[in-house]
Amino acid sequence: MPFWWRIRKIMTARSAHITRNTAETQISVSLNIDGTGQGKLDTGVPFLDHMLEQITRHGLFDLDVKCVGDTHIDDHHSVEDVGIAIGQALREALGDKKGIRRYGHFYAPLDESLSRVVVDISGRPGLHMDVPFTRAYVGKLDVDLFSEFFFGLVNHAQITLHIDNLKGKNSHHQIESVFKALARALRQACEIDERANGALPSTKNLL
Repeated sequence: MPFWWRIRKIMTARSAHITRNTAETQISVSLNIDGTGQGKLDTGVPFLDHMLEQITRHGLFDLDVKCVGDTHIDDHHSVEDVGIAIGQALREALGDKKGIRRYGHFYAPLDESLSRVVVDISGRPGLHMDVPFTRAYVGKLDVDLFSEFFFGLVNHAQITLHIDNLKGKNSHHQIESVFKALARALRQACEIDERANGALPSTKNLL
């Protein structure tokens, strides 16, 4: 089988659809890793929609998310469970992970804020997050919920994620620069490495 055909087979299979229904949230997620940055985002949490838009636009992922949750209580369950569902979709869409770059990193500025995100599609979930938010809320959204989103994402995608906001004074800018950096780092890590010739990027032959 020619190399270009093997790469085409890998790329055409890299999509997933997830539904996740609990007593607290009903969620559907469709993800195409090799997309063009299109998305329909309706989580019931407007600022989270804005952050997920950064993932679609800057990561060039096609991502549709619909969440109906108990936001009359607060946004916690919706934000956390959307992270879980996107993580599940990412893991499924990556398939056997053969040929991917595995690692990705990016620095993203937004005005006075600068964030660095490093990704390892490792098969080992881990989150290391250092974002010294300057206020407790962005609009009506509790900034503590972002760690819940990222924990849900890494635990179910089974990736290692390092997030550092290196400087910033505006909490909106801090978290938006994080999501922009995440989008580019994920894009890099998920890309097919032509030089790898379809090999799994692990000396253990397991991710």
